[in-house]
Amino acid sequence: MDWKTGILAAGCGLLLATAAAAEEASLRGATAFQPGTTFSRAFEAFVEKVNAEGKGLVRIEMVGGPSAVPPFEVGNAVSSGVVDIANVTAAFYPNLLPEGDALKLTELTIQEQRQNGAWDFINKLHNKKVNAWYLARTGDGIPFHLYLTKPIDKADLSGLTLRVTPIYRAFFAALGANNITTPPGEVYTSLERGVVDGYGWPTQGILDLGWHEVTKYRVDPGFYQVDVNILVNLDKWNSLSDEQRAFLSQTAAWIEAKNADNAAINEEERRRQAEAGIETITLEGAELDKWNQAAKDAGWAQIQEIAPDNAAGLRKLLAR
Repeated sequence: MDWKTGILAAGCGLLLATAAAAEEASLRGATAFQPGTTFSRAFEAFVEKVNAEGKGLVRIEMVGGPSAVPPFEVGNAVSSGVVDIANVTAAFYPNLLPEGDALKLTELTIQEQRQNGAWDFINKLHNKKVNAWYLARTGDGIPFHLYLTKPIDKADLSGLTLRVTPIYRAFFAALGANNITTPPGEVYTSLERGVVDGYGWPTQGILDLGWHEVTKYRVDPGFYQVDVNILVNLDKWNSLSDEQRAFLSQTAAWIEAKNADNAAINEEERRRQAEAGIETITLEGAELDKWNQAAKDAGWAQIQEIAPDNAAGLRKLLAR
């Protein structure tokens, strides 16, 4: 039995078990990140609040994390209705929504995006291309960083071999890095054996993964922003009552407000990294300008290449 069949079978059992409570909507939920880790915690808090306060109205039944649904299949699972609601970054479903790569480039909070029309624009793209409702965004205020095993003193990555994901591949390449892709589970060994000289990752999370043990430097400032989205299958969303949708939207606003806590969490994470022996390399002056401009130019050039029809509109709505 593959993961899709297993989840659908479990869903049939859930429907039978809740048939007597027909007014309460049951949603199968999944997270693309290991439960209990940094980028799953906000969704877990969201689920807990929904289940605590939505009794008789709506309930989320978790099918699990990556062991239940492979991370790069979560977007497809939501789109097809294998799961009803999921916690996933747009970087995991570029096959469905290439424009999702622009979410990392925003200079606005999700609250500002809801006010200026950006959320509505992005939600319509999700509706059309992913068959999903873009319910919430977490990760605002958490930048990515370059982490290294050897120091640099300028915005030049020539001679370095870096482990990358599509999020920052173009940026690192623009500064001369040799980029390679490995599964997350191989990053520690690759650093330990000298196969790579560093990697990109957000401010938060490397201590969860143990990578601090083989990391010597963090380059400041950070770049881009984490986007971890809560998506609902569009057919499921449309089947809900107005009251159920309003409740989920209200809870989404609550979890998005928690993004304001990330500044303090980032500060604590930097302190913990320093205690673990990770030194900070801070770029300044012309090198800082070069670093920031290369990140912005490479990011938007990538959007122009992969989503030319919507690149200008996204930049207008997401950049200050």
